[in-house]
Amino acid sequence: MVHSVELLFDSDTDAAIRSIWDDLTEAGVRSQAAHKSPSNRPHVTLAVAERMDESVNDALRPVRKRLPLSCTIGAPMLFGRRDFTLVRLVVPSAELLSIHAEVQGVCGPHMPTGPLPHSEPGQWTPHVTLARRVPADQLQSVMALKRVSHDLSATVVGLRHWDGNAKREYRI
Repeated sequence: MVHSVELLFDSDTDAAIRSIWDDLTEAGVRSQAAHKSPSNRPHVTLAVAERMDESVNDALRPVRKRLPLSCTIGAPMLFGRRDFTLVRLVVPSAELLSIHAEVQGVCGPHMPTGPLPHSEPGQWTPHVTLARRVPADQLQSVMALKRVSHDLSATVVGLRHWDGNAKREYRI
């Protein structure tokens, strides 16, 4: 498992994304709605590492002063080659990219083996995950769903450190 630092949305944005998860489920796609853990929520991952020291939680507190952040959840995208991960792009504004770079810098000393490459500045694609392991034969019907493709005005209001090993959430 991994550790991550994630941005969290306000209740309206959270509800809007969960509605998309529900639309996908109704269309026969196993969306993120299938994960019933209370810690499963729409988010944007800023940093990922095999391990992060718990001391990162205090180090991240100054980043909270930069929130709330308005953003746009834009186009649907696919990651993968055979079964796909369906995501929505979070349009990378200058402020979002700046927060990402700050979080990476803060987290660096707390990641003993360093960040996973896909989360580093210049390699990172800001996104919200909608569904994992989507077979290619479902993509056409997925993309036809209205809420999958319309831009969504969003607000980021929180920050958390997710310890995937302990399955523990630290709200910053």
